[in-house]
Amino acid sequence: MTTEKALHWRDLPAPVLSLLREGAVIPAHPLALGPDRTFDKPSQRAIGRYYVDAGSGGLAVGVHSTQFAIREVGLYRPVLELAIETAREWTDRPLVMIAGAVG
Repeated sequence: MTTEKALHWRDLPAPVLSLLREGAVIPAHPLALGPDRTFDKPSQRAIGRYYVDAGSGGLAVGVHSTQFAIREVGLYRPVLELAIETAREWTDRPLVMIAGAVG
């Protein structure tokens, strides 16, 4: 049995709470595949940069249409890592980053 304390909204960092209170848009980040249906990292980065440049409040990765497929083929962690890496490299402003946890 775990003894970890559940995260409460008050535990979130102040910049994240501020974005959420302002009503930030956090789009579901689609999965970029090449013509051969393999993970296309350059296109995946471009999608993340596009959403950041468009003013989104963050990214939701591994949710909706990609939540099952990326787990089944071992891409869950690489896709999450690439999204956060891209966001950190692309902007200094705070973003809400959401990872799909269950499905």
